[in-house]
Amino acid sequence: MIRILRQIIRTGIVTEPLEVMRAEEDIVRISSELEDAVKKRFRGSLAIRQVDAGSCNGCELEIHALNNPVYNCERFGIHFTASPRFADMLLVTGPVSRNMEIALKRTYDATPLPKLVVAVGDCACNGGIFGKSYASLGGVDNVVPVDAYISGCPPAPSVLLHGILKALKI
Repeated sequence: MIRILRQIIRTGIVTEPLEVMRAEEDIVRISSELEDAVKKRFRGSLAIRQVDAGSCNGCELEIHALNNPVYNCERFGIHFTASPRFADMLLVTGPVSRNMEIALKRTYDATPLPKLVVAVGDCACNGGIFGKSYASLGGVDNVVPVDAYISGCPPAPSVLLHGILKALKI
């Protein structure tokens, strides 16, 4: 035991210096624009309903990262809701599977006007590696109208924030 403690004292603290995160720089750059767009278009509060139309869950992990302490989308007035009846925006991920077609249409119909639909990830944009098949209808725009596309497999949280900003400016 004493031998281990001596080794620890001789070695000292061995850590890498903390660098400023590139993601934080991106967030700072678009934060004021995003906050102003949310205040202008939705009076300070943007409610988002996330819909998984058949994805691999890679995009969902990045969307969940928007709520972590690093990105903290709540500071911009963005929050997620469980009901499409209270949503202003639908974030749709994955290629639309045939089983999710009716559910996606119903969610779209239940969302009040003015509503925005954002396709998140390559699969939602154009079907991705799944394309159109017996089980997949391809991109989201084959089922409901899409206002903005966020490409990437999966897109980073900073790219998601930028895409949401792009959708708000339409």
